[in-house]
Amino acid sequence: MATAVWAAARLLRGSAARCARPRFGPPAHRQFSSGATYPNIPLSSPLPGVPKPVFATVDGQEKFETKVTTLDNGLRVASQNKFGQFCTVGILINSGSRYEAKYLSGIAHFLEKLAFSSTARFDSKDEILLTLEKHGGICDCQTSRDTTMYAVSADSKGLDTVVGLLADVVLHPCLTDEEIEMTRMAVQFELEDLNMRPDPEPLLTEMIHEAAFRENTVGLHRFCPAENIAKIDRDVLHSYLKNYYTPDRMVLAGVGVEHEHLVECARKYLLGAQPAWGATGTADVDRSVAQYTGGIVKVERDMSNVSLGPTPIPELTHIMVGLESCSFLEEDFIPFAVLNMMMGGGGSFSAGGPGKGMFSRLYLNVLNRHHWMYNATSYHHSYEDTGLLCIHASADPRQVREMVEIITKEFILMGKTVDLVELERAKTQLMSMLMMNLESRPVIFEDVGRQVLATHSRKLPHELCTLIRNVKPEDIKRVASKMLHGKPAVAALGDLTDLPTYEHIQAALSSRDGRLPRTYRLFR
Repeated sequence: MATAVWAAARLLRGSAARCARPRFGPPAHRQFSSGATYPNIPLSSPLPGVPKPVFATVDGQEKFETKVTTLDNGLRVASQNKFGQFCTVGILINSGSRYEAKYLSGIAHFLEKLAFSSTARFDSKDEILLTLEKHGGICDCQTSRDTTMYAVSADSKGLDTVVGLLADVVLHPCLTDEEIEMTRMAVQFELEDLNMRPDPEPLLTEMIHEAAFRENTVGLHRFCPAENIAKIDRDVLHSYLKNYYTPDRMVLAGVGVEHEHLVECARKYLLGAQPAWGATGTADVDRSVAQYTGGIVKVERDMSNVSLGPTPIPELTHIMVGLESCSFLEEDFIPFAVLNMMMGGGGSFSAGGPGKGMFSRLYLNVLNRHHWMYNATSYHHSYEDTGLLCIHASADPRQVREMVEIITKEFILMGKTVDLVELERAKTQLMSMLMMNLESRPVIFEDVGRQVLATHSRKLPHELCTLIRNVKPEDIKRVASKMLHGKPAVAALGDLTDLPTYEHIQAALSSRDGRLPRTYRLFR
């Protein structure tokens, strides 16, 4: 026992001696472990003996340029370089509700819900999703008034599989009776939800387009009307697909892929492919140019029970007033985008903070001054042949007239003096929003696809930023003054007892100060 205790004590003394720091001489340091190693070398100078770092370099802008190749059948292939394991690839088609004048309204809405269903190669949607899952992929389809987009995000190594799947989904859908019936139910549910949801913005956007472009192009219904749900079948869909799902109206876009590989896949799966609806022949395409008409669309509705619960939303009346702007192909598109950002706006409650637009006009002039207004927001919708700048406002039904006058005054102020500080702030905010959005791969994909579909090329972010920087106060004043010469479009939803007449709103927008004509009543 004594021997064991003596051995343990010796071991402890030895380990303590080994761990103790020396009492004399310079302290021991590991190389490059602290600044005390090289006390006389400033941080701006390299350390002796350390390898020189090699940083990534970019030779001009060519590595950021979007490459575009047109195949023999007219289909365009566009790609953007972006490093990473995953890619986003999709097919964008020049197709949407604006082309349904000769058809039943709602076909594009149906096709959106039918996307990624059974095809010639895949028996069901589940089989498609399982195939994508092997490459960590997800899929989505979105339709707008002028574009239909099928997109997949997946591992770049599965590019061949993804392009083959997209070609099958777009060109060889089965459109079985069961799938069409399920789609009818989905569309019916979406229409009911649209009319019940507390946020009326999608419905108001539909209404303002209907008022601005009465029964033509972008004014046609984006959502399928309830009376057409039972009428749309496979034959109706095929007659539409035959004319609009043609290669010359398509772009295969990819982000995070090699351009040559994408072109190779496009030739393999999309060149010479025979679609499920047979040979196209000469396509009967609606080439109508949007005709701005102006006008008003009103929907009287009880909004008192839209949002029930312990803290229900109060009954509100929603008004949207718009004027024709310009297409995204015109030079004035950038000044209009800056003007929209300068107007800004939002809900009556906001936590504030950088980038929230708290210094935009609709906050400073409207929401901060009129506590009874629940919302004031500016929107800009732009298409290849027209555009629409509008303001959406919400308030108690008893204050509708005052709310409309506040909106018309803001429109008139657009054509007056523009403060340099607010202009620079709006331009900076627009550029930062553009650049931050383009950090997302799916957003880059959509930007590439839409620009190439519309113009066969793509403006790079730095080019757009240069155009934004060049906007001057006189540009804002010029485009606003031009816009104010047109007829207004008005959408109104809720209790419209005190809504001014369309003629009075038009007169206010033609006046110097935006005031509504006075009305006199003998009895109240």
